[in-house]
Amino acid sequence: MEITVHRVAYFNAAHRLFRPDWDDAKNFEVFGKCSNPNYHGHNYELVVSVTGPIDQETGFVMDLKILKKLIKLEVEDTLDHKNLNLEIPEFKSTNPTAENISIYIWNKLRTHIPSHLKLAITLYETPRNYVTYSGK
Repeated sequence: MEITVHRVAYFNAAHRLFRPDWDDAKNFEVFGKCSNPNYHGHNYELVVSVTGPIDQETGFVMDLKILKKLIKLEVEDTLDHKNLNLEIPEFKSTNPTAENISIYIWNKLRTHIPSHLKLAITLYETPRNYVTYSGK
């Protein structure tokens, strides 16, 4: 039997969606207002989901206190109130779309979560726009 536990977190960050090899007109055509050269921001909502068997000794899939600390260290402390394009090395050459941000977060957390547990990241860029990534 497997069960999934979830932890919700929040962070605020600015970014710009663009390709440096395109001119401003082409970037605006593809990315719209998100290509603003002066950046724009989001209040991101993050749902971290961990799936696995219930540990018979603790009754946990994963101790949520540990997950909370991991999210704070690897996500909130790293991304909150940052300009993703300028301050996060991975996004200097990768467009910081919600898709790519969720992969970045998954990779940061995956190394700290026991390998027998499944990990999924759901990232809300807006209440109506969100992505889910589970490492596949």
